[in-house]
Amino acid sequence: MSQRVFVYGSLRRGEYNHSVLGDSPLLGPCRSAPGYQLYDLGPYPAVVRGGQGRVLGEVYAVDRTVFAALDRLEGYPEFYDRQLMATPYGEAWIYFARDAAADWVPVPEGDWAAWLRARAESARNLEVGE
Repeated sequence: MSQRVFVYGSLRRGEYNHSVLGDSPLLGPCRSAPGYQLYDLGPYPAVVRGGQGRVLGEVYAVDRTVFAALDRLEGYPEFYDRQLMATPYGEAWIYFARDAAADWVPVPEGDWAAWLRARAESARNLEVGE
């Protein structure tokens, strides 16, 4: 039996951990309902429940083997926890951190890929002295 999983960071298409999903079918993109905040932890993001933020991600149908691999990757239950959330494709698991640390940087629009592009552009501008 497959599970649906909502991914928002390094597991999205084109990101460095996407291969963990293997051949899992993409059900589609969506935004979470309000109540989640995305943070930049440097090499990867984290979501914390609370506030009015919405997170952009993708929903995949995964088998037990992939679901177990995701639990290992996400450090569940030691680092991340998970809960079911409503999506247009049915309920899907979302991994989240229990609390944000004071030095975590909020990603205001909730889109990790767009944030990475903006971060890279900012770094390029600093290199050329703009």
